[in-house]
Amino acid sequence: MELFYSNQIEGDTLLLDAEESGHCVRVLRHRAGDEITVIDGEGTLYRCTLIDADPRGARAGIVGCEKGFGAHPYYLTMAVCPTKNIDRYEWFVEKATEIGVDVIAPVIGEHSERKVLKTERLERLVKSAAKQSLKGAIPQVNEPQSVRDFILSAPDSAIKMICYCFEGEKHSIPEILSIPGAPEPGNRSRPWLREREGPAPSGVGGMSEAKFPASGVPGLDAELPDIYILIGPEGDFSPAEAELAISRGWTPVTLGTSRLRTETAALVAVTQVYTCLGE
Repeated sequence: MELFYSNQIEGDTLLLDAEESGHCVRVLRHRAGDEITVIDGEGTLYRCTLIDADPRGARAGIVGCEKGFGAHPYYLTMAVCPTKNIDRYEWFVEKATEIGVDVIAPVIGEHSERKVLKTERLERLVKSAAKQSLKGAIPQVNEPQSVRDFILSAPDSAIKMICYCFEGEKHSIPEILSIPGAPEPGNRSRPWLREREGPAPSGVGGMSEAKFPASGVPGLDAELPDIYILIGPEGDFSPAEAELAISRGWTPVTLGTSRLRTETAALVAVTQVYTCLGE
């Protein structure tokens, strides 16, 4: 299935921009009357018939739609410090989108070597990766902010985890997300997110009752767990950053005994969430 993207949807028609139109008409040689599939970047797939095969601005008529196309049953924000080699960070962004992420939040730590990051290329990467991996929603790419500001801005109701290299009690992501008696992955209804019984792992985010918090994102299904994961730079978080996070309810987590690069650690975290809660 070849997906196109459009944010110009009015009534029963939509327009493709010049880039999408050129790919549709010049590269793939679609003509008027051909059927095409288009995503709006917010989770809906549109089945369309091409009306005007203009390579500068193609127009299509909508014949059907599918909401929640390619969706995953959680809402994941990955706050990851940019790597010194930007290619590695871009690799993470692309692969995380393919697996399943909702927000990419670049954060700058006290030990970060890269202090500046332009997001324009990342936005192009997530759009391309979402189409390639058959997803209707394109992840949001935030402007960079400090680790401290991000920690303070995260909602109290979210499941918040920080990957931090220190000696002390840590939990694994699967441990925090695991639920005795939960249905098999792939069950999108997941009523157990509201009815989870039994105690949480000790020390997990200060949660005395083992209930997943619903996402506070407007328009988001209230049953979806809202998950925040924070990954530091090559030099790790500073003690002050780690102490602030823990004081604000972030749970220290481990990704295993191997020493991982920033982008590898971030992708492992995305994969573990997907394995625990995804398809």
